[in-house]
Amino acid sequence: MPKEFFGSNHAFMHRDELLTFEEIDRSIRAFVANGVKKVRITGGEPMIRRNLPDLISLLSEIPGVEDLSMTTNASLLTASAARTLHSAGLQRITISLDAIDNKVFGSINDVKFPVKRVLDGIENAQSAGISPIKVNMVVARGMNEDEILPMVRQFHNSDVILRFIEFMDVGNTNDWQMDKVIPATEILDTIRREFPIYPVSPTYRGEVAKRWRYKDGKGEIGIISSVTEPFCGTCNRARLTAEGKISHAVCNQWI
Repeated sequence: MPKEFFGSNHAFMHRDELLTFEEIDRSIRAFVANGVKKVRITGGEPMIRRNLPDLISLLSEIPGVEDLSMTTNASLLTASAARTLHSAGLQRITISLDAIDNKVFGSINDVKFPVKRVLDGIENAQSAGISPIKVNMVVARGMNEDEILPMVRQFHNSDVILRFIEFMDVGNTNDWQMDKVIPATEILDTIRREFPIYPVSPTYRGEVAKRWRYKDGKGEIGIISSVTEPFCGTCNRARLTAEGKISHAVCNQWI
């Protein structure tokens, strides 16, 4: 399975090109002054940022920030790290995990650690009291469609919300092609072969995931149809990049 599905040839910026914590704090205060209430720390991988708990603490103390969350691959989310981040003010967390099988996982992400390390990170977040915890799986044809049901089995009855995301075009970094897109309807059909589910209403305006609950009462899934049912017209997210540029949200990291 080709690694170029998600891209792996990224140039890293020099440290002096990155926003300082003080600059991030000032930027978020400006956003909040204009009505923003939710802040998500993302990447890349935010947990490689030195002194991340200090940034979390700084942002959590901004009046008006009602929801502070982070997206991570959980590979560095040890029990100690999870407790520290939660104590610093991190409320919610989203884990990126595109397969439960180690071979498929490694081929997608070009990493040396096993899936168990991610699963341990999820357990560490749960033990630390971070809630809710969501797991995002980007599904692409020829890559990981056979992992849909194994992922559902893994997180069914776990208090973890599993969300499937249609493979979407995020520029020239992920070799996007329309024939690699598995539509939401096909994902749902696959899940329903084994798990009876029913739809539930959105919880807030602008919610991008359509939600379903298991009929046995043991959890919830979401499906984000970013290609077949685009929601850009109602998107209320903005992205502040590491070097200080403001752009429209890059959905795979912001949902």
